[in-house]
Amino acid sequence: MNAALNATRWLGTAALLALLTIGAAAQNADEVIEKSFQVGEGGLLSVASDMGSIEVQATGGDMVQVKVIREPETWSKKEAEEMLKNFQVDFSHQGKDVRVEARVKNRREDRHGGWRVQFIIKTPRKYNVNLNTAGGSITVGDLEGEVVAETAGGSLNFGNIKGPVRGRTAGGSISLDGCTGAADIKTSGGSINIGEVDGDVNARTSGGSISIRQAKGSVLAETSGGSIDVDEVMGNIEASTSGGSVEATISKQPKGDCRLETSAGSVTVYLAGEVAVDLDARSSWGKVECDFPVSERSGSEESALMGKINGGGPKLALRTSSGKVRIRKM
Repeated sequence: MNAALNATRWLGTAALLALLTIGAAAQNADEVIEKSFQVGEGGLLSVASDMGSIEVQATGGDMVQVKVIREPETWSKKEAEEMLKNFQVDFSHQGKDVRVEARVKNRREDRHGGWRVQFIIKTPRKYNVNLNTAGGSITVGDLEGEVVAETAGGSLNFGNIKGPVRGRTAGGSISLDGCTGAADIKTSGGSINIGEVDGDVNARTSGGSISIRQAKGSVLAETSGGSIDVDEVMGNIEASTSGGSVEATISKQPKGDCRLETSAGSVTVYLAGEVAVDLDARSSWGKVECDFPVSERSGSEESALMGKINGGGPKLALRTSSGKVRIRKM
């Protein structure tokens, strides 16, 4: 019994020492690159990297400050040095624009271990960014300018952007506190959470929920699996999911047709009292409930309701294969 206990303690101590050795070797091999560029407001920051996370912080002043942290994950100092030489970071500066390129020069040589790469960048508050990484999350703080961000795998996080936002990830969640331009957001797998947008919203995910607090323009929201919740839309809306509930509030008169649908779940729409639409609501296996008087109505009492609300207007199509359809008054 004592021998077994001593052996267990010895193995635990050895494992701990091994982890400490690896950590120390990696820490000794860390390389931090720091560059600063005089730019002024209104320029463009471009980042293209084979790997790593990117964080952009908008600050005062007229400088772009770039910190690149490269941490090879290997126990060997020699291997770490070889990896660092093989991962090249280049900078270019022209006028108000800065470009950062980071690449693995020879992928055959990059076989010793993994990496942890971070780009921490400070820009003027009024600045545009175009960010691309082959693997890692991207974060952009409150910025006044156009934001374009794309990653092959990782989350996207945006603050309040005074400008349009375009975000793409091959796998990860996306959050946007708000923007004054259009929001064009897409992920191949993950949830989407959007705050207040002054323009149109295009939000698509192959698997995950979609939440939008307010869109002053039109909304296109699509998910292959998850719920859709739009607290307020002031333009037209098209929202569809293959599995989950759909809920939206239409606070202004839409100028075009609207459609909310799900293959499995309820559909609920809240309408401002003066909104005028041609209602076409149907449920294959559920009821249709409506708070508004509907003129020229047709369809069955329970599963379908067609007619005019407030004299009629653009078409409002509501569909579910399994669940209730509700039309509520705000």
